Amino acid sequence: MTRPFPTKNLRFYLTAPSACPYLPDRRERKVFTGLEGPDSASVNDSLTHAGFRRSQNIAYRPACEACDACVSARVVCGQFSPNRRWRKIIARNQDLSRHLRPAEATEEQFWLLRRYLLSRHGEGGMSDMTLLDYAAMVEESAVRTHVVEYRFTAPGPDQGELAGCALVDVLRDGLSLVYSFFDTRDARRSLGSHIILDHIAQAQAAGFPHLYLGYWVHGSEKMAYKAQFQPIELLRGGAWRPFSDTHFGEHVGVDEADID
Repeated sequence: MTRPFPTKNLRFYLTAPSACPYLPDRRERKVFTGLEGPDSASVNDSLTHAGFRRSQNIAYRPACEACDACVSARVVCGQFSPNRRWRKIIARNQDLSRHLRPAEATEEQFWLLRRYLLSRHGEGGMSDMTLLDYAAMVEESAVRTHVVEYRFTAPGPDQGELAGCALVDVLRDGLSLVYSFFDTRDARRSLGSHIILDHIAQAQAAGFPHLYLGYWVHGSEKMAYKAQFQPIELLRGGAWRPFSDTHFGEHVGVDEADID
């Protein structure tokens, strides 16, 4: 088990303001630091617990002026029990197989990512990502990370094809979903939710208490789906608190692609 790393030894930098990808008419800034060297795993652990996210060998956190809408969120896996809706999604995807892979990019993964981005995020900052960019996203890391592939197994034209993919970090107290993407042709599968549900199950099987989902953004429909995976905790005032105990109350949004 890794020990908390003294983050006071790190150097932090601040980005210039840019357009916010989640809330209109707002500007975002980020504070970031490097993840390099033999202590990278401990650093990544400590920073994730403090609300940072990893991108390649960089850990970053929003540092916006007069806005605190981006809040780190994690599922309390030990208390999670699938409701009727989640059970239906799990049942719909029983024909998928899960494969754990090393953090190595493949062309098959990249082309699925390209189709996903064009379908869901055609105007986003990742829409012009190249195969080399994707390889850097997956492979440039000094922390404990891996790729999880989901493949169609039912007889038919899609059998054996890649259905979804997730880049996942392993922390001392859980799993962290760095990025996931999936086949968007059949919305009723709710593959985005299935990937989260499957990683909750993986965390439970491994005895991990948490699944880190990144940022839940108050007021953003794009990020509202994360609050549906109750019980969930938000990082507020330097402490992880139950979602219902924050000033956000019980606001839980619904991702249209996941409506049953």
